[in-house]
Amino acid sequence: MERKTIELEGKTIDDAIEKACREFDLPRERLNIEILSEGSSGFLGLVGTKRAKIRASLMTLNLNFDEPKEPPVDAAPETSGLEEEEPEKVSSPQALRAETFLTGLLESMGFSFPVRHEEGEDYILLKIEGDGSGLLIGKGGQTLDAVQYIVNKAVLREGEGQERKRILLDTENYRKRREESLIELAEKLGDKVKRTRRPATMNPMNAHDRRIVHMVFQNDRQLTTKSRGEGTFRKIVIMPVKK
Repeated sequence: MERKTIELEGKTIDDAIEKACREFDLPRERLNIEILSEGSSGFLGLVGTKRAKIRASLMTLNLNFDEPKEPPVDAAPETSGLEEEEPEKVSSPQALRAETFLTGLLESMGFSFPVRHEEGEDYILLKIEGDGSGLLIGKGGQTLDAVQYIVNKAVLREGEGQERKRILLDTENYRKRREESLIELAEKLGDKVKRTRRPATMNPMNAHDRRIVHMVFQNDRQLTTKSRGEGTFRKIVIMPVKK
């Protein structure tokens, strides 16, 4: 019967461990060693000598010596389950009302375009999607602005006394393209005003577009901008700063 645990003595601990290794025919790393007595050399190494004593046993091993398999490259990393998930953003009542109202308004106009919203701290952006949605832009964005005006009036009136955010409409990324073209035009006119030292007047535009142009020159020390006119005829004049 194979011995699982034995006790051995030696002049030193190391000597006793070497005996255990020979007894089990295994290296030191495969054995559990418990020191029972460290031993002592006695007086002058002759009188009162005490031998070292240990208890040795086989170490419990995992008999599967195959190399661990590498996880698949596309395997998802394991998580502890304790990581905090980013809380899902909850839409405000105004944003939900605006999306519902615009969807119904488009259907009444004969357009079945999907609508989704994005919400910021002080605005709600309604994006109209689908093939052909560009029909709602109109010349210079006039149709889109008109629908935007109706949505703002209806939704803000319905939610009186609640949080009021400005509602913007966009489709086919028109607002972004419009902003880029306005900035390019304003910069060209600004360069012309600097060269000629004469004011330049831009075509009438809505408040949102006028705000973009004003921002272009807000830090320009050579130019200034002013709005002139009323209502839909209100326009921006770019002027040189008087020295």
